[in-house]
Amino acid sequence: MRLNILLLLTYLSLSFSAKAQEIIEIDYWQYAYKERISAIDKLITMFEAENPNIKVNHTTFAYAQYRTKVAAAVSAGEGPDIVQLFYGWLDDYLAGGILQPLSQQEFPTAEIDELYFPMVQNMKVDGEYYALPTAVRSLALFWNKKLFREAGLDPEKPPKTLDELLDHAKKLTKRDRAGNIIQVGMTLSPTGQDHNWWREVLTRQYGGKPYSNDGAKVLYDDQAGLDAFKFYSGLSTDHNVTVVDFMDKSEAAFRAGRAALHIDGSFLLGTFNRGGRRPLRLEWGVTELPRHNGIKSNYASYWVNGITTKAAGAKKQAAEKFLKFITSEEAMQLWLDEVGELPARKAVAMQDSNKNHSTYGAFIRGLDYAVSTKFYSEAGQRQTVVDMLDRVVLTGMSAKESLAIAAREDQAIIDKALNK
Repeated sequence: MRLNILLLLTYLSLSFSAKAQEIIEIDYWQYAYKERISAIDKLITMFEAENPNIKVNHTTFAYAQYRTKVAAAVSAGEGPDIVQLFYGWLDDYLAGGILQPLSQQEFPTAEIDELYFPMVQNMKVDGEYYALPTAVRSLALFWNKKLFREAGLDPEKPPKTLDELLDHAKKLTKRDRAGNIIQVGMTLSPTGQDHNWWREVLTRQYGGKPYSNDGAKVLYDDQAGLDAFKFYSGLSTDHNVTVVDFMDKSEAAFRAGRAALHIDGSFLLGTFNRGGRRPLRLEWGVTELPRHNGIKSNYASYWVNGITTKAAGAKKQAAEKFLKFITSEEAMQLWLDEVGELPARKAVAMQDSNKNHSTYGAFIRGLDYAVSTKFYSEAGQRQTVVDMLDRVVLTGMSAKESLAIAAREDQAIIDKALNK
């Protein structure tokens, strides 16, 4: 009898030990971006040290392939348990059945509403959150201090208004003997962040509003929107201080010292601070976006992490643990330091050491007055701005006519998404 009891206890002990050591594997997918890969790898190492029974497999794909890979894999019951996506893709991911709502027990709605910047509420549908960001982004103005000195401008005083921006850009533009621009005073890149600068920043600074509150109606086809577009397109057509996509990519022109002023997102800080194989040999600064008529405005965007419909049972529980970890205050500070993207939690972002920082402080301060566009098709709605500028710059169409076409195309995209 005693032997049987000992055998039973031994069996139970071994069984319990085996279960305790059982490893739950979950898959995390994001698109390939060097600084993001490095940051997630560090967070995974930290997470696995705290949760030795969970293993996180990290997979990345080239940006151009990413959305297709995710849709195909999840539809087949494969792929990631946690997936990273751009906030503007949410409607597409929900329509494709890719995401499941976050557990109210683990991710209380009221807590998220209170602790995160308001733009994160775009991830809430019918009272339920479907994804959360580790970081958010805003826009700011980069300037080249060396080129400022060469132009006789104070290298420590970037433009603070649109009038100053235009004046500086004129002084900073260089041409060869034939009159061709060899150095742009200001970059012009609608395929980059300019479509957001025009839509959410310039339109508001000229007294307008790009969309209705629910994002369902285009409103920028008014005088304010036209004035904003005339300023933007006029950098090329009227003032000749820039070329669309100079050197193919505006970021590359700035890095090469061939562009004096450049508007871009906070995600560039990680790249600029490291410089890759060739360190960035520039004296550069970054400041809040120039205001107009006393109005400050900014655009905020973000990538979020959601739990896919593939995750169930123990994998779902493990995925929830990992999602909570990578959206913690500790993770957000690491992401800021490693990638340059801004903490999504207000308490982390607004620490004095962060909001007053010499580089990313300008982006963080911009979050106080930033707005996020509710995209129904981010790629399609961006293309309407690209085409709108091309019609004016390349074909000579009037700004008013081109704006009206863009507004109709944009509205059609929205109506299709809303099944109108």
